[in-house]
This record gives sequence, structure tokens and C-alpha cells, in this order.
Amino acid sequence: MTYHETISRIENLMDPDGNILLNTTIEDAEKRVLSGKADQVAQIDGQFAICVAQGKTVRMARSIGRPMRYFLAKKVDGPCLIVAEQIQDIRKKLTELGLDDQFHPSYTRMVPAHFVVELELIGCPDPNPLYTRFFNPVRNRWSNDLDAIGANYIGQLAAQCDQWLDRIGSSEPIGVMFSGGIDSGAVLLVLNHLILRRGQAPQRLKAFTLSVDGRAQDAQQANEFLKRCGLQMLLEVVDVKSDKLDWRHAVRVTEDYKPLDIQAATMGLALCQAIRDRYPNWRYLVDGDGGDENLKDYPIEENPELTIRSVFNNLMLYQEGWGVHAIKHSLVYSGGQSRGHVRTWAPAKQLGFTGFSPFALPRVIEVAEGIPFIELTDWDHDKLYRLKGEIVRRGVEHVTGMQLPVFPKRRFQHGAVHSDDFEAIFPKHEAAYRRELLGYFS
Repeated sequence: MTYHETISRIENLMDPDGNILLNTTIEDAEKRVLSGKADQVAQIDGQFAICVAQGKTVRMARSIGRPMRYFLAKKVDGPCLIVAEQIQDIRKKLTELGLDDQFHPSYTRMVPAHFVVELELIGCPDPNPLYTRFFNPVRNRWSNDLDAIGANYIGQLAAQCDQWLDRIGSSEPIGVMFSGGIDSGAVLLVLNHLILRRGQAPQRLKAFTLSVDGRAQDAQQANEFLKRCGLQMLLEVVDVKSDKLDWRHAVRVTEDYKPLDIQAATMGLALCQAIRDRYPNWRYLVDGDGGDENLKDYPIEENPELTIRSVFNNLMLYQEGWGVHAIKHSLVYSGGQSRGHVRTWAPAKQLGFTGFSPFALPRVIEVAEGIPFIELTDWDHDKLYRLKGEIVRRGVEHVTGMQLPVFPKRRFQHGAVHSDDFEAIFPKHEAAYRRELLGYFS
């Protein structure tokens, strides 16, 4: 086979039903991705990962909410492109094709969120992909009116959730992964408002809160949150024994080694398993993942690589990491929430749920990126950390008429288990997680 001949073999393992398209059909979305035009792909609303091909050209695009990987294998008659959600899916297909000796996890590539990735399949050597950004929100576009910002931000969240409700049917129960924090709280109150507006019973909703060994701060917080809102009937605390927490299993399910993500995924797996045990036919779970990234609510002081200037001056830094063409960008994992969202997606998928993360949708991120963070905080860390609560609180009240209780920020893995038990459950150093992942792929 000469270098200019077209490769015809593509193993596309992506299930079209795994997409949550809010404004179009899968056929239309595929046509938009196939066009390769940023303005066409940018019009797709929802949570998606799409791979299409025409002749020797393959184009792939995804949002944060669904991963998509690819691998170029060598065959006698030319390369074979394998596209799948996870590394193990690729490995299984290589084994099926008798090409498992070519596998190594570092040879896989993650399609970065918000880019069209184009490959020209013309033979050896493997082609370099072409990246075209399709999602490019305008920063600092709003005034500094917090009421208007909140109304816009939560208003967009509500609009996306409303479109999602249209697509899942009125009889399906909905579970919210609920800690009583700002983001899961906003999602719950918005969904409750939308369901009531449709004339449906609020009992369609359930707020699932994880409590390990009955000692979780989140359980107390969730109860207080719903008590203040008069919605205690929605709460279901899910008690799990600490010996059911398996961080090694979380490493294998997420195919990653970052401690914070593995810790969160460990809790997510425990909660999803317990829900599945109680409700064998439950399908839909909604979460608040992405809210921290959107409003830049992470303690900058804990990361020596970050400054408040780098956070403010780089487009979607928390969502995308350091970017496609930056040295720090990982080809295997991508960066930021584009990588880390697997901590939320994978546990739900593993236990047979359809997850939905409305804060991670492009339309909601677009509103957040327009917030004038510099003007509102004057580069002050404390003002930044307080800003999220103010924006979301005002927005929830505007949309739902309800007062959002605001509690201090706490990570999922820290709120679900007592601090005395945390270090006994999880390794201190990243090296342990790395070793487990290497062993899994060996």
C-alpha cells in the first residue's frame, strides 16, 4: 500500500444513543461534524461525542459530558482506526482483531472537548490530527450586575434542563446526586421548579446523598438544605459501609490516576451501586459537575502551577486545562474538566445509568465565560470564592422564587466520609494510583 492510498477500515464503537442532543437529531449532528465547520458544530446543543467519516477524512467532536478516544492500529493492508469511549474498549477490539500486541495505553488519544479533530487516513506514518475549535465563548461580555448575571446563568441552566425533560418522558424518575452544595442544590431546585411548572408531582425527583458509615457531613448538610426549602420529602440518604469503598476499582473504571478524581469516582461508584441495588430499573441521574469550573471556584493556593491571573486570563482553563497546543496538554487524557469529568461519567455508565451534567453544557459555560471576573473581584481570591454563591443564589431565586441555602465549599469525597476515616481509605501519594493503573493495563 502506498502512502497516498485511502484507508477504509474504521471501527467506530461509539453508541449514538449515548448522546443527549437537545436541539437536533443524531443525523443532523453527524452532518455538522462531517462538515468540519466550526460554526456548524457549535450549533449542536447537549452532551455528545460524534465520529463521522467520508472517504479518507475522519472528523470527531465532543462536549465535556462524554469521552471519546481513538487509536491507529497497523495492519498488513494499512492502518485501522478504532474509536471508543474508553481505553479498554479499544484494547478489546484490538484483541478481537488479533492486534493486541500493538496495544499500549499511551498510544491512545483523547479527543479534547470543544474541538473538531480531523484525521486524513493516508497510511504510514500516522497522520498528525488537525484541531479546529468549535466552541469559543466571548469573555467579559456582561455588566457587573450580579442579579442580571445570576438570572442569565441559572436561566440558561433551566432552559437546558427543560429541553432535557422534554426528551426523557414524563414518567421517568430523576435522581440528583445531592450534597446540599451550591451546584447540586441549584440543579435540584431548578428541576423541582420545572417539574412543578409542568404540573407533575415533585416526588418524581429524588435527592440521593451518600453517607459512609453514617458519619457524613453531606447528609447533615443535605437535610438542612432541604429543610430550609421545605423539600425534605425529596431526600434519600444512602448509607454505605466504608469497606465497600474501593479506590482500585475506581482507577480501573476511570482509567486514570489523579488522586482527587479517583477519590471522587470512588464515592460516585459507591453511591451508584447502592442506588442500583435499591432501584434496579432506575435510569436517569443528574449532577452538579461543572459548576466549580464555570465560576472558577477552586482554591488556587492548593495548586502551585496556578495564579489568579492565569485563571482569569486563559479561556476555559478549568474546563480544558492548558489547551490543545500547549506543552502541558495531555494527548492521552486532554486536560481540565475535559479529562476529569470521567470521574462523574464513568461511575454512572458502569452501573447502567444515563448521566446528565447541565453545568457542563456549552450553552451554560458560554454564559459563565462572559462574567467580568476581574472587574468583580479586582484579583482578590476571597472575593472570587464568594462570588459563586452570590451569582447562583441570585439566579436560583430569579428563576424559581426560592432561596438557595449556601454552605461552605466541600469536595464530594470529603463530605461523604468522616475526616478521621479518609486517610485510612485512600493512599496519600499519586504514585499508588499510578501503579494500580499500570498494573491494570499490563
